[in-house]
Amino acid sequence: MSDDVQSKHDEAHATPEEKARRARNTALICVGVVAGMLGLAFASVPLYRLFCQVTGFAGTPIAGVKSSGEISDRRLVVRFDANVSPSIPWRIVPETPSVEVRLGETQTIFFELTNKSDKPVTGIAMYNVQPDQVGPYFVKLDCFCFEEQTLGPGETIIAPVVFFIDADLDDERDLKNLDSVTLSYTMFQVKDGALSSSASFINPVERKRL
Repeated sequence: MSDDVQSKHDEAHATPEEKARRARNTALICVGVVAGMLGLAFASVPLYRLFCQVTGFAGTPIAGVKSSGEISDRRLVVRFDANVSPSIPWRIVPETPSVEVRLGETQTIFFELTNKSDKPVTGIAMYNVQPDQVGPYFVKLDCFCFEEQTLGPGETIIAPVVFFIDADLDDERDLKNLDSVTLSYTMFQVKDGALSSSASFINPVERKRL
C-alpha cells in the first residue's frame, strides 16, 4: 500500500480524538509559520517598514509612485496627529490639523520638524493611519518619513507629505459610513543606525501628544 493510500486509510479510520489532535497540530504549525514571518519582519526596522508599506499591515499607509488617476466624489477628512518619543529632543507640528480630500485626489501637506537641542540629532518617523482598514488604501507618494532626517542644533525644516486615498476604498462595505481618518507620526531618535531602546511599534495614536 502506498504512503498516500495508507495516509487516507488512517485518516478515514481515525477516532474523533485523533482527528481533533491532528487539527490542533496543524493549527499550531500554521500559527508558528505566521509568527516566524512576523518575527523576521519585526527583527529589523527596515524590513518591518518595507513589510508594512507593501501590505498596509497595522494601518500602515502604502508607499506608491503615482496616483491611479481615478477620483471619486466621496470626501473624507484626514486628521494629522504628531508625536515625539522621549528619546528625541524634537518638535513635530503639521501645518494644519486636518484637510478634506476626495478619494483618489492627490494632496500635499507640510510638517515642521525642529531640533530643540544644541547638538545634531538624527530621527526617523514611524507612522500609521486609523482605522487600520484604511491602510491598504492610503497611498504616500512622498514623505519625510521614508528616510532618516538629521537636523543640526536648533534647526527647523519644512517637510512634505504627498498622499492620496485610493478610490477603491468606496467598494469596502465596512467603510461605507467612514467620514474621517487619522494619519499619525511618532518621531524616534536613531543612533548608530538603530532606533533608540525606547522605540516600539505601539500605535502612534496612543502615544503622548505634543
